Parts: sequence; structure tokens; C-alpha cells
Amino acid sequence: MASGKIAAEQFCESDVTTLWFDKLWLPEGWARSVRVGFQKGYVSDLEVGVDPQLGDERHAIAIPGLDNLHSHAFQRAMAGLTERRGATADSFWSWRELMYRFTKRLRPDDMQAVATLAYMEMLEGGFTSVAEFHYLHHDIDGSAFSDPAEMSGRICAAAQATGIGLTLLPVFYAHSGFGGAAPTEGQKRFVNDLDGHMRILKACMKHIDPMEDAMLGLALHSLRAVTPDELAALTAEGGLPVHIHIAEQMKEVEDCLAHTGQRPVEWLLNNANVGPEWCLVHATHMTEVETARLAKTGAVAGLCPITEANLGDGVFPAGIFLAAGGCFGVGSDSNVLINAYEELRLLEYSQRLTQRSRNVIADAGQSTGGRLFSEAFFGGGRALGNKDRVVADFVSLDAQHPSLAGKDGDDIFDSLIFGAAGKPVDCVWRRGRKVVAGGRHVAREAIIAAYARTLKGLLA
Repeated sequence: MASGKIAAEQFCESDVTTLWFDKLWLPEGWARSVRVGFQKGYVSDLEVGVDPQLGDERHAIAIPGLDNLHSHAFQRAMAGLTERRGATADSFWSWRELMYRFTKRLRPDDMQAVATLAYMEMLEGGFTSVAEFHYLHHDIDGSAFSDPAEMSGRICAAAQATGIGLTLLPVFYAHSGFGGAAPTEGQKRFVNDLDGHMRILKACMKHIDPMEDAMLGLALHSLRAVTPDELAALTAEGGLPVHIHIAEQMKEVEDCLAHTGQRPVEWLLNNANVGPEWCLVHATHMTEVETARLAKTGAVAGLCPITEANLGDGVFPAGIFLAAGGCFGVGSDSNVLINAYEELRLLEYSQRLTQRSRNVIADAGQSTGGRLFSEAFFGGGRALGNKDRVVADFVSLDAQHPSLAGKDGDDIFDSLIFGAAGKPVDCVWRRGRKVVAGGRHVAREAIIAAYARTLKGLLA
């Protein structure tokens, strides 16, 4: 397998790095004149209200990086290829058939090049860690690779090459529909039985172990792709982050009702021990009762507003969910467009459009941008397995950006999310390493060149 060194040697790194920010958001609020010291990849000192010292790298505005809690990296190569209307009304399900056809051409080298580009764009767009919901396990003919985790290993290589944090979620996917229906031809690269899935998980560890802070989690593709017995077996031990697609489309809700007599979220809450380590991705179509019940479990709602809009999924009931004490994070899912702050903007705007109201997600007197960012920070961290969420990765913003000029406090978040067109990110540090400078990843040219070669081959 390729070594993934495309960017590793280009990170700006030293044994000790010290940053000084005029304004920095911390979980307890905005702070002024903050010195942050790193040693061997960890924050060693954080001082507030101090002057910069000789040798400090100085920046005006900084915020933490956000966690991307749901990504299918390979789908980045499909962006712009599914926007032509078919003979009948298009839907998620017609898009899925196009996706199946696309996977028939992706080889391990292709996966690595596409994922590397996606992770580069995440870092440039405000995400510093990603949960990769990875289900493209097998070779083109559906056979297992000699290394069962070959494709997962390419995800790890892409993360190492870009410097992004990784929670790897090898997906268990066994059936095409409720009741244990046999998989279709288009799903042959995804499917495993329980023993095959355990072999992949075990093989993933050799790719995860050399990485500084990578984690392994558990992913169930959806209720239609696993039987109740398989779900129970996979979640019996606990201790790992657990992610699942659920209630994304009305057809899924209708099929679940027909087979079980219950709606998807209702069935899951009645039959699994859903708690704070769970992330329910999309959860778009819920009743008010389901929404309140989900909120009370402490599970994270994994929202992907750009993809949900692109695929015509629907709108998550965020107001009801937050009022009931729920928590959420955001992800880039199909990676048709990658930007953390655009995900947050579209989340709020979708609420405004459906409710014909403004500032829906904020409480009375609260900054909407501040609430969006804070929720995504804590919810994303929980979903990726970082239960004690601390600020470890930093994003400096371009203080010369017109939308940020003269802004202070949560006005910065409101301007960043709702008014900052273009790319407001200046620099990004991951574990003390500068991976983005001047808005560009340090290995941008090489990554884009490799991706362009790959896409040319895929589209030939």
C-alpha cells in the first residue's frame, strides 16, 4: 500500500510551538490575549490575558476546529456528476443507483487519492477531525482483498497525508432491505457477515495503531441493512462510538413500518441501548414523540444539511430537538461541497424556510452563530469518541476578511456563518502542526495533481 507521505514531510512542525491569539473562543467563552504552547503534539500551556513573547506566532482571531461526524470520502469524486435530471422524477434512490455504478471503478489507489483531496478540503474548510463512515470494503468483483482492511488502510493513509484527525468507522452492511433481504449486485463491495466484519475490524488495527490519535468505532449502515440479531451482537459490548444512518428518507420509514409496525427511530429506541456514545445520522423523519425521546438519550444527531438538501432528504426538526435537550454535530456526508460553516448556515436556514421564522436555533437573546458553533463543537466531539471535549486543534480566521472586520465576541460567529463568503480560514493547526497556511493546505498542489490524475482515469 502507498505510504501516504504526500504531505507528511511538509507539515510545519517543531518540538515546541507557541501561538498567541488576540481573540480565542474556548468552551467557557471568548478570551483575549491567549498564549497556547504545544509540546510533542499536545497543548502544554494555555495562558489568558498575557502579552506575546519573542518567537510566538501571532494571529488576531482563532476558534477550535470542528469534528466532521459523517463522511463518505469516496463520494467526493462524484460531485457534479449527478445533477442531470433523469427520465422520471429524481430522488435519493435514483442517486443511489448512480453511486453504485460509480463504485464499480474505484480501486485502492483511487480511494486514497479521492479521500486525500476530501480531507484536505475539510481542513481548509474548518474541520480538523473526521468520522469516516466507510463501507467500500471489497475489490471490484466483490472478493476480499488479501488485507481485509485494504480500503480502510487507504483512508488511514489519506488522513496521515493531510494531518486530519480520524475516527474510522468500518461499516457493517449485510442486507438490502428489512427482514434480512439478500444484497443486490450493486452492494457486493459493501457486504459482510459478522465473521467477515470482525476480520476487517481486526485488520484495521494495524493501520490505526501507528497513527497519533486515530480511533476505531462501530458503524451499522442502517436498520434495513442489519437484522435485529446482528445489531444486538455488534453492540453488546459497548465502549465504542456507534454510528447508524436512520430515518433519512420516507421510503425507509414506510418500509420499517410495514416490516416492524414501528418507525425507524422508534424501533431503535425500543430495541437498543441508545445512549451518549451513539450518533444517529440524519434522523430526518421523526414524530415529536420520537424527537423528544431521542434528545433524552444523550445520543448525537448527526446532521449533514448540504447533502440532505442535495439528495432531497428533508429537514431535521432542530427546534423541537434542542428544546428537549438534544445535541447535534455536523458532517459532510457525500462531500458534494465541503465547508463546516456552510453546513451550519444551511442548518439554520432550512429551519427558517420551513418554519417561516428567524433565529430558530438560538434561545432568547442568544447569538445564533454562537449556538450553532457551540453545539457542533461539543456534539461532534462526543460523536467521534472525545467524551471530554477540549480545545486541541485551532483555526485562525482572516481578520482582513470584510465580514469579520471590527467584529468581537459571538458577532464573529454570526459573521463567519452567515456573512463570510469565500474562504475565511487563514491557518489550521492539528496537534501543534500547521497543516493550512494562508487558507491553503501545505501540500495542496500535490494533492490536487494526484486527484486530477485519478479522476481522469475514473471518467475515461
